[in-house]
Amino acid sequence: MNIQRRKKKTVAMTPEAGKNGFEKFSLRIHPRVFESLGNDLVTDDVVAVVELVKNSYDAFARNVRLRFDADEESRERYLEIEDDGCGMTKEVLKRVWFLVGTPFKAENPLAKRGRKQRRVSGEKGLGRFSAIRLGKRLRMLTQAEGHPCWEVEVDWSELLGADSLSENIASCRRHRRRSPFSKTGSGTRLTIYDLNARWEENQISELTNNLARLVSPFTRIDEFNISLTNLEGFFLQEVKIDAPEFLENPKYSMRGAADEDGNISAEYEFTPVSPADVPRKKTIDEKWRNIYRLKENRDKLMSLSAQKARCGSFDFEIRAWDISSAGTEEIANRFNFKKNQVRKAISAHKGVSIYRDGVLVLPKSDKSRDWMGLDLRRVSKVGTRLSTSQIVGYVSISSERNPGIKDTSDRERLVSCVEVAEFEAILRTVVALMENEREKDRREKNREEQKTESLFDWLSARDLLDKVVRVSEWGGSADKVVPWVERHAKHLETAKEVLQERFGYYSRLATIGSISSMLVHEIRNRTTVVGAFLNSFEDLVDPSDKTLRKKHERAVGSVDSLEHLSDVFLPLASRNFRRRTRRGAILEKHIRECVEIRKDIMKRLDIECRTPRSRTPVAVDPGELDAIILNLLQNSEYWLFRSDGPREIEFRLRYINGGKRVQVSVHDTGPGIDDDDTEKIFWPGVTAKPGGFGMGLTVASELVAAYEGNMSAVHPGDMGGASFVFDLPVKIETKEKR
Repeated sequence: MNIQRRKKKTVAMTPEAGKNGFEKFSLRIHPRVFESLGNDLVTDDVVAVVELVKNSYDAFARNVRLRFDADEESRERYLEIEDDGCGMTKEVLKRVWFLVGTPFKAENPLAKRGRKQRRVSGEKGLGRFSAIRLGKRLRMLTQAEGHPCWEVEVDWSELLGADSLSENIASCRRHRRRSPFSKTGSGTRLTIYDLNARWEENQISELTNNLARLVSPFTRIDEFNISLTNLEGFFLQEVKIDAPEFLENPKYSMRGAADEDGNISAEYEFTPVSPADVPRKKTIDEKWRNIYRLKENRDKLMSLSAQKARCGSFDFEIRAWDISSAGTEEIANRFNFKKNQVRKAISAHKGVSIYRDGVLVLPKSDKSRDWMGLDLRRVSKVGTRLSTSQIVGYVSISSERNPGIKDTSDRERLVSCVEVAEFEAILRTVVALMENEREKDRREKNREEQKTESLFDWLSARDLLDKVVRVSEWGGSADKVVPWVERHAKHLETAKEVLQERFGYYSRLATIGSISSMLVHEIRNRTTVVGAFLNSFEDLVDPSDKTLRKKHERAVGSVDSLEHLSDVFLPLASRNFRRRTRRGAILEKHIRECVEIRKDIMKRLDIECRTPRSRTPVAVDPGELDAIILNLLQNSEYWLFRSDGPREIEFRLRYINGGKRVQVSVHDTGPGIDDDDTEKIFWPGVTAKPGGFGMGLTVASELVAAYEGNMSAVHPGDMGGASFVFDLPVKIETKEKR
């Protein structure tokens, strides 16, 4: 037994006999795993440098200096990162630095220096992989206060060529020359030689931008300064890395917090550049239950609580700018920027950044700037929704308040879990709420919504040409024409913007039309077959079999409902659709049928809906009538859900124009409509719903207008909430029979 034990100690691969004939072997890790992990866990060179600078932050450094330089003789370029942090003793080097994946930071989450302390930014102990990715050789000088300076050298290429990690790869000795930290008393200097990549100007610029984002604007850590010196030709140029003043003055901003239950409380602020525009502030509150209910969140949050989020409280600030030609010109003039640099300045900090305990967590590289998926989301509503390239957002979380929000080892995304799903849903809602308010301020306060026909009139230059000809005939100079040209150019710009918006909305309607055509075709084909079978089967049902008879009646009712649904889609299904005004519809009957369609939702939301019991024939296509009513019902349902009081909807009717038309009023007890929105609410794209398209009321009002009617919003409403009023033509010949 003694011999076997001695062999086991000296020969690692000697198998040990176990129970049931199994043999035991020691697991080994080949040194090449360092190279693989370095490439996988540190996604690019910029991220690698940022991670090393974060190590300086964790070491309680006040100043960090980065230097790209070249050896005087060989001209070999190297990267040097030096800080005035706490440094390391020989014991810490042996116990912590030489142990890859050390739990030291996880076990010591607070770095202390005198009476001050910082929450460390990393806990995975993977900083060495950053150095491996950047270059082939590393030289480190480090000194703790009151201790000697130590020198460490590692040749990563030698490590990767070794057969076993048991070989001595790193060298450590007491530094023989004067310590570079004699003035500060402590610090660390990393010098990485034989760089794996050549750092070009664009990569240096990206690094500068990422370092400027490293410290959160929420915490304002004054005692952490970063500077970078770069070799340009034969000259060293040094810059202090800091976020530009320009980013502190957004045109649109949303500041606030989500509490521990997931409820949002924020303030939106509009700070216009032009003195002609009026600044505006608005307090916005959004309950978690409303966020949970949004369609885009429901699928992801199915298993979560609708009453309370679990992700923990956090603070946020989203800043946004208009980056159109006119928008960038405004910014350039106000801040004395070059116009062509405005977008680059925003782009350098673009996206929503997450800071944990004051230090950047996400994103770490350009490819992960859109981790929220804002650009893909914007495709469905170009013009209104914000893209990653025009916002700079900051989210402040902490290890204590948000333990479930963790970043992956490659630092490019968040770990998929319940808390992260809730966290992302809340942030998407914040952005959507901001977009809605921004859209109100982007539209001129005194601008009336132009009809499409008048917009096309503005595209004609005939009137301008006539004026120019008259000036020419009078012998006038060119300066007489300039005001007319400027006015015409302004009209063209307005027409362009509005038409771009409407093209997006109506192109979506065209898509809906194609889908509707398919739905109508499929529904009618299927219901014809099923209906024929049910008619034949009815004669075979035993009248005494009440259970089967009841099931048959339900099946017939389901077929009728599907056919009714196809009628709703029919107006959108074909360009050649002809309104069936000759047949018309009974208004009250369709109101009751639409309420029946929504009854399950109304029951779940505890909404009471009162409908008239009269009988009014109208010269309106049944499908279009249903579309009008359903859009109004869905609008009321959404806002009633947000109301804590009684939830009621009521339809009222009265004849107008000597009985030729009927006026329909739809009232609810919801939160009502803002004064400024009573007219704009029917404009395409105007919505106060987070993530809404702003098309429901637009479609409803345009359908009413097709029957020479008008739809308006009344404020305040008759029942304390919203009131919508519209009129439709009465089917006169039918009314006379009555």
